Amino acid sequence: MNDDAVLQAPLFAAIDEDASRALLRTMERIDLPRGRAVFREGDPGDRLYVIGAGSVKLGRRAPDGRENLLSVLGPGEMFGELSLFDPGPRTATATAVNDALLFELSHAELIDWIGEHPPVATHLLQALAHRLRRTNEAMGDLVFADVPGRVAKALLDLSTRFGEPAEDGLRVAHGLTQEELAQLVGASRETVNKALADFTSRGWLRREGRAVVLLDIERLERRAK
Repeated sequence: MNDDAVLQAPLFAAIDEDASRALLRTMERIDLPRGRAVFREGDPGDRLYVIGAGSVKLGRRAPDGRENLLSVLGPGEMFGELSLFDPGPRTATATAVNDALLFELSHAELIDWIGEHPPVATHLLQALAHRLRRTNEAMGDLVFADVPGRVAKALLDLSTRFGEPAEDGLRVAHGLTQEELAQLVGASRETVNKALADFTSRGWLRREGRAVVLLDIERLERRAK
């Protein structure tokens, strides 16, 4: 685990490094195996989590059983912070995409922390505003963008979290199945697979199981607009 990545989370913003590391040492460490949920939709929302390693997906399930994948988060990102400003049942299920390491902070501990370091509240609100903006963009994409455009945008977004330089491009080990990727862009698995096959034939990317290598980021960025 890279402590520096964890300490980039908004929870640790506006405070010095010694204080940040002291708080991190007090947080409960959770090793979350792949496929395990740390909380489910409807559970009490009384904890905040920071990802130290691995990745976590946030999703909702419709009454008919269909699942909608809201986002995929990686090291240094937080989730569950909404409980600070609006305590209540969880609005999504958080599940490990692959083996993940989380750091947990209770609602009461978080309130105490903000009491000692008031500027942190501003950064938490900024994080919530950023997430709301991303949600609005995603809703707009569902209305105005076609599936290939949404797939290109999703892959580029995932590359900002999980991209690593490769010999011929940028390797994005997102860990998602094709069904999960389809849920992320709000389309059928068959349609998403067709878009990926088209991008592959054009030489824009190469598929490697639950990863892709982005070979022509400029073309993908144009397709995502």
